[in-house]
Amino acid sequence: MEKNGLLHGDFTLPCSRDQAKVKELLWNSDSTVLLVWLEDVHSGADGHISTELQLWAVGNYHWYLKQSLAFGRDPQRAPACVHWDPQRPLRLHVVTRGWASLTYDWGWATDRSTGLDASDNANVAVIDGDKILVTTFRQGVVPPPMCSYELQLTSPVNLVTFLCQTQKSNHLAAMTADGQISVFGPDSGKPSTERPGGFRVVSLPLVLRNTYSVPGLPVAPLAIRQLLWLKEDLLLGLGTGMLPSSSTLLFLSPAPHPEAPNALSNRLEVAVDGVVTGMAYSFQSRTVALQLEDGQTRRLIWDSECPSVEDWTDFSGCPMNFPVPCVQMALCTVSEEEILLGLTDRSHLYAGDTQLASNVSSFVVYEDFLLVTTHAHTCRCLHLGTLTVKGLQEALGSDGGQNDETLRRVERGSKIVTVVTQDSRLILQMPRGNLETVHHRALVLAQLRKQLDCLKFRDAFECMRKLRINLNFMYDHNPKVFLENVESFITQLNSINHINLFLTELREEDTTGTMYPRPLNVPGPSPMTRAKKLDVVCDAFRHTMESMDPDKYCLSILTSHVKKTVPELEIALQKVHDLRAKPPGAAGVVGAEEALKYLLFLVNVNDLYDQSLGTYDFDLVLMVAEKSQKDPKEYLPFLNKLKTLEPNYQRYSIDKHLKRYSKALLHLSKCGEEHFPEALGLVREQKLFSEALELYPAHSPHYKALSCAYAEHLVAQQQPEQAGLLLWRCGEPGRALQAFVSASSWRHALCVAQQVPLPPDQLSLLARDMAERLIDQRRYAEAALLLDQYAKDCEEAISALIKGAVWEEALRLAYRHNRQDIIETDLKPALLEAFASHTSFLENNTALFGRHRNRLSVVLELKEKARLDMLDEDGPDCPDAELYSEASSVMSNSKHSSSISRISSRSSKNRRKAERKKWSLKEGSPLEDVALLHALADIISTVDKIREELHSLLKALVLFQYDRQAQKLQLAYEEALLMMEAAIPEVWSDGGLPSQTPVTGPDSTANSITASLQNQARPTSLPLPDAEMPTVPKMRSGVKWKLTILK
Repeated sequence: MEKNGLLHGDFTLPCSRDQAKVKELLWNSDSTVLLVWLEDVHSGADGHISTELQLWAVGNYHWYLKQSLAFGRDPQRAPACVHWDPQRPLRLHVVTRGWASLTYDWGWATDRSTGLDASDNANVAVIDGDKILVTTFRQGVVPPPMCSYELQLTSPVNLVTFLCQTQKSNHLAAMTADGQISVFGPDSGKPSTERPGGFRVVSLPLVLRNTYSVPGLPVAPLAIRQLLWLKEDLLLGLGTGMLPSSSTLLFLSPAPHPEAPNALSNRLEVAVDGVVTGMAYSFQSRTVALQLEDGQTRRLIWDSECPSVEDWTDFSGCPMNFPVPCVQMALCTVSEEEILLGLTDRSHLYAGDTQLASNVSSFVVYEDFLLVTTHAHTCRCLHLGTLTVKGLQEALGSDGGQNDETLRRVERGSKIVTVVTQDSRLILQMPRGNLETVHHRALVLAQLRKQLDCLKFRDAFECMRKLRINLNFMYDHNPKVFLENVESFITQLNSINHINLFLTELREEDTTGTMYPRPLNVPGPSPMTRAKKLDVVCDAFRHTMESMDPDKYCLSILTSHVKKTVPELEIALQKVHDLRAKPPGAAGVVGAEEALKYLLFLVNVNDLYDQSLGTYDFDLVLMVAEKSQKDPKEYLPFLNKLKTLEPNYQRYSIDKHLKRYSKALLHLSKCGEEHFPEALGLVREQKLFSEALELYPAHSPHYKALSCAYAEHLVAQQQPEQAGLLLWRCGEPGRALQAFVSASSWRHALCVAQQVPLPPDQLSLLARDMAERLIDQRRYAEAALLLDQYAKDCEEAISALIKGAVWEEALRLAYRHNRQDIIETDLKPALLEAFASHTSFLENNTALFGRHRNRLSVVLELKEKARLDMLDEDGPDCPDAELYSEASSVMSNSKHSSSISRISSRSSKNRRKAERKKWSLKEGSPLEDVALLHALADIISTVDKIREELHSLLKALVLFQYDRQAQKLQLAYEEALLMMEAAIPEVWSDGGLPSQTPVTGPDSTANSITASLQNQARPTSLPLPDAEMPTVPKMRSGVKWKLTILK
């Protein structure tokens, strides 16, 4: 009772007070089922009273009578003690007065029709005492405790089943507590659905066809505890066996004898060794599966002359049983093998003996899909045709990625009621009893794919509009087939608005790769050409509509022009202008005003106005302006001014106003000589030099002026050589010479100087000036050529060659000009100086290489020791051990890492500086080992680069009998190269690039191969991050630098 004294949550028993009395009320252990023990008030003629047990459950504030166990008047069968099991909530123990112990196990199940075609109404039946509440979810969703219609029976109902037959899946059979079976079917008379007052019946109720008795059944409650309606003339019943540990399958058919027209005969009985607790039927394979109380499964061969029961096995002949009993079963096909799915009362979902998930609250098999709801408040829809059992296990265990069509969130506690066949509607029931209809994305996309494959474009379009699916999917699903059937698409839609809607939603994005990815293991269509999707579809639609009826599809044709990658606004405006010039004569055809209004809806009015102005058609401009919100005082004076101008200058003014400068220059070039300064200003302002040079003859003064302007622009852009080429070809040698000199293009400069021509003294000065520039740029050989051939100064030329270490060329010029004195005064001292410099360079780099190499060994040993110490402390399975080994140093600190994390927003120069600071060679720095590797690689590369230079120096030293110095230099360089070659495999393996095979090949030496083989015997440390590890330097062993005469 409520606080205000009103009753709440009560219900009325289906009997009066003077008929029966309540002996006892018993709640089960989880308080979901209430047992009412009833006895008759008055005894019968034989002096005995009748006993009945009723099971009541509540949902959505309504009490349902779910089961009724009538024990009759036999005192030996009357219950003496009734008790709910304390551990299993739906198990009931009954002890009769005849000392018989009965145990009943119930489970929650949803009685639904399982047809595969659109004739199935997605019926769901709910037992409510002597009524069956039927809801047809194809016609509508009726929240409980209401329903589409009720079926009234004479006794309480215990079992309900639907006919498992195509086109007749709406037929229903019910077994009542008195042992009779009532059969319901659609009314064959097809009554009218119209009702007085204008109302219409959406769901026509089933009518009672017949009520059958089953002679020969034992007199006991639930003599048939489960029922399957396999065929119209065959029901499969499950009864008790001869032994308590056995069961009997009853094949019930209408009696053939006319004296018993309302009786079902037990045509055949099949004994099953074990207590059968569940039956499942597959509509596709017509298989009946049985489950025993210990979880074992059996297959019933029922459509043969001699029905039999056999073990359920897989392809290899191994038995497939549930590890634990399941309260719900369903058959499905996975990897071309029929398997049995089962759900336990502990929410574990099994496929045979394999556990798929452990948090499933409900499931249903629909066509090729498995739909499950989980305790994580999600609903999964998995395509069985593309997955294996292991794939199902992985899919149910994953969290799902972005745009995963198999997963959607649902309300807490949702459970599946049914799925509407040939549709995408999934009916869910909440814990409080109310219903929700959802369109699961996987079901929707599967339905759309089937419709598109069958070319049912209208059905697919309506579904996509209703469920807000991106219309691009219609094309992206199979572009080739769609383009081949554009006419069929237009014909089926038969709506200008729908065609326009499709065209306006087109995007370049491929929705089958982003929003609606294809299921795994499902191949996609062959890829189309690389042409733009928008252009291909718009062109195909426009050509098709123009061939069908251009007047009818006028607006859609305009849409196809506007929606292209580069909108064809000019063509669309021209079509509108043609409509205005030649109005269509047929009635109902779109006119110019309506077409223009629609065009303004698609395109920004300012863009359309500018585009119409770009057509140079003032009538079209006025037509667009009149439909816009522009003030006539703004555009009329501008248009009137344009009309007074010469045609080419008028178009120039329009193009310049629209910022179409290339077109403006073209029209301005046709306006005559007086407008050339304006054209030159436009070219300078908009940098249209290349376009301008194409508009004027090559030898005209205009061409020369444009070339000079272009050259000035190139000089400002630090491209003086190209500027010199333009000036030279247009007849400006003086300015061209200056440009070539500033670019150090000495060959072009000398050619121009000869063309001018320059006097010999000025030519010599020019050569000296350019030689100085070349020496500054370290182009010594070219500078020597200028000094020798043009400045006639052999001494300066030889000096430049000696400065650049071009020994052989310096020697050649000295002998050519008979200046052997320079050899003694300049060349030999320079050779000795070069020898000393190279010797010092090699000594310094060799010593530095050795120090870095030894320090790297120490750093790696410290890293390995720290890692082993950490393993000793935290155990061998410590997940942080590898991370610690990659920290590069045992002395890293958070201050450094925090400073490095702020570098991302700096300039590239600062980033390079930060990288250098990051790879510091300071002992104990965080990335000292990486810095050492980079330093070693730089030394090797630097030393290897001087092979050619050293070879030239050695030859010069030997020529002038400096054999001792040459021999010493060659030996030092050879020792440095051998040391570095031998160190490469050792250093880079220890640094994190382990080598499993010896370094061999044409670039290898005996020392490098030996070092590589020795290194394989030593353990290496863990690798450094790839982004920080420098590449292994390669030495150029193929370059010949040694002199054989030096030993």
